[in-house]
Amino acid sequence: MAEEMKTAPAQQDLSEILRVRREKLRALQDAGRDPFTVTRFDVTHHTQDIRDNFDAMEGASVSVAGRLMSKRGMGKVSFCDLQDRTGRIQLYARRDEMDEENYNEFRRYDIGDVVGVQGEVFRTQRGEMSVRCKQVTLLSKSLRPLPEKFHGLQDKEIRYRQRYVDLIVNPESRRNFEIRSRFVSFLRRYLDSLGFMEVETPVLSPVAGGATARPFVTHHNALDIDLYMRIATELHLKRLIVGGMERVYEVGRIFRNEGMDTRHNPEFTTCELYQAYTNLDGMMDILEAILSGAAKEIHGGYTVTWLGREIDLAPGFRRLTMADAVREVTGADFMACEGDDAAGVALAKGVGVDMDGADKTWGNALYETFDQKVEETLVQPTFITMYPVEVSPLAKRSPADPRLTERYELFICGCEMGNAFSELNDPIDQYERFRVQAAKRAGGDEEADMMDEDFVLALEYGMPPTGGLGFGIDRCAMMLCGADSIRDVILFPTMKPQE
Repeated sequence: MAEEMKTAPAQQDLSEILRVRREKLRALQDAGRDPFTVTRFDVTHHTQDIRDNFDAMEGASVSVAGRLMSKRGMGKVSFCDLQDRTGRIQLYARRDEMDEENYNEFRRYDIGDVVGVQGEVFRTQRGEMSVRCKQVTLLSKSLRPLPEKFHGLQDKEIRYRQRYVDLIVNPESRRNFEIRSRFVSFLRRYLDSLGFMEVETPVLSPVAGGATARPFVTHHNALDIDLYMRIATELHLKRLIVGGMERVYEVGRIFRNEGMDTRHNPEFTTCELYQAYTNLDGMMDILEAILSGAAKEIHGGYTVTWLGREIDLAPGFRRLTMADAVREVTGADFMACEGDDAAGVALAKGVGVDMDGADKTWGNALYETFDQKVEETLVQPTFITMYPVEVSPLAKRSPADPRLTERYELFICGCEMGNAFSELNDPIDQYERFRVQAAKRAGGDEEADMMDEDFVLALEYGMPPTGGLGFGIDRCAMMLCGADSIRDVILFPTMKPQE
């Protein structure tokens, strides 16, 4: 009962506000001034344009539009803050400088209303850059109040569900998505400058391949078949390399029916790229250049702060084999086991690695040791290379050691930031690896690769030596924004429906 009494006044206040705002709208409609019938307002300048060029623009006539974020005065002189996509500027409205009816209407507008303003650029006596209003037009009526101005929208659950309100009242959210957009723009410009072609591949496919992940399943009524939403773009892009395109990339949405946490969302965005006649080293150079170049362009330098750590993204990321990384951290030397499965498993268990649920092979023992003991220690950008073949079904074997593949993952702050291979182009080897993965899937492993016979057929026509790379746009945006949750850089993250 006490809780009911505590919340009732707030609910009553909100109900009263909603009632009053709807009454204001009805009065406007009855007077023939329904704001929702307005179809256009010609904007000549944005608020930041005025601030950046104030000296040259002082005294100039402008038309600006945006949302009212505050109101002060309301006697013969009124002050408001107008917010558009570039920032805020003060509006100065004086009764004897405007049509009296227009001024009186303006006084009745609410915080949150969207208006168009025709006026003159000037500076107030207190030195505030402002627009002196001549005519104010209501373009859209806000029927709900914005969050209280000093606290904004703080509840993260509500911020993610009502992103539209979050973007209105929280400048840091708008900043995050501006940084994300700039990163994608830089990425495309960089790859285009290297001669890559951006392409699009199917989202729906009869085979879910190119990654180890559980797919979403849907049904196509006309064909009466089940289809999978893609878990990667890899296999279609490599078909294009077979077709002679040589350099292709796709920035696309990926869907994986897996758990959710601060680093994972069921749908997310990746960039995958493939280049003929290069290898693992070429893919390291490209990802390093993308992250270093984006940091320099967006932040003006190579240093960013993420997850409480200062990260140096200057070119020259560390490059280290998985076995060397494991030896550095744990002292376990897997290369001395000479491929002995039992010795490898014993070595892993000897440094406290849990091998339950993993195949008892040398390669899996090496990988589990890295995953459980080393990954979280990699704070500064580090390329980990030479992954075991058991966990790399699409990567080319190392000519120096057939137990390993020419694969890398980039780690920053203990997070995997990119995955790349010297691509497997031997169709016989690829078929056998698919067969092993298919057997695991038949045994109940829903994340194992499916057999893709058409992809094997493509390889039989001949794919040149190729380097391939995939990385998450969302995770890169997290790092560049300093965000600790993937939901902070996805405009509309997946949420459990409210009852």
